[in-house]
Amino acid sequence: MAYGLNKVMLIGRLGKDPELKYTANSVPVCNFTMATNESYKNQEGALVERTEWHNIVVYRKAAEIISQYVRKGSQLYIEGKLQTRNWEDKTHAGVKHYITEIVVDDFMFLDSKGGQQGGAPQAPGLPPEPASEPKGDVGSDLPF
Repeated sequence: MAYGLNKVMLIGRLGKDPELKYTANSVPVCNFTMATNESYKNQEGALVERTEWHNIVVYRKAAEIISQYVRKGSQLYIEGKLQTRNWEDKTHAGVKHYITEIVVDDFMFLDSKGGQQGGAPQAPGLPPEPASEPKGDVGSDLPF
């Protein structure tokens, strides 16, 4: 019997070029942000679009592949798990910062051959390119 499940699946676009770094043990680590979009109709019937931003981390060979082949705006499918880490602020002793990231286990390039990446076919029904900024406060427009 499973005691829990920590699985994330996203289709979205990169918000910035991936950054490739190496750990002290020479393990490649790639970081980037990914945007996912959703839309719904509010109580007045107007279509509301919402963009959610995610922090993504990829390790080892996958990190090198992603850093080589994708750029800001590229569309990816990723699978992974949520992980929260913390660190202490060096300028303000005792102040802890937290970040929740998606650690990637698997991924797929989704850009069309003529698109920014080339190679993988475009899958039907994918979300549009994310807005550069959230479109207002949608919290009060939620239907629940």
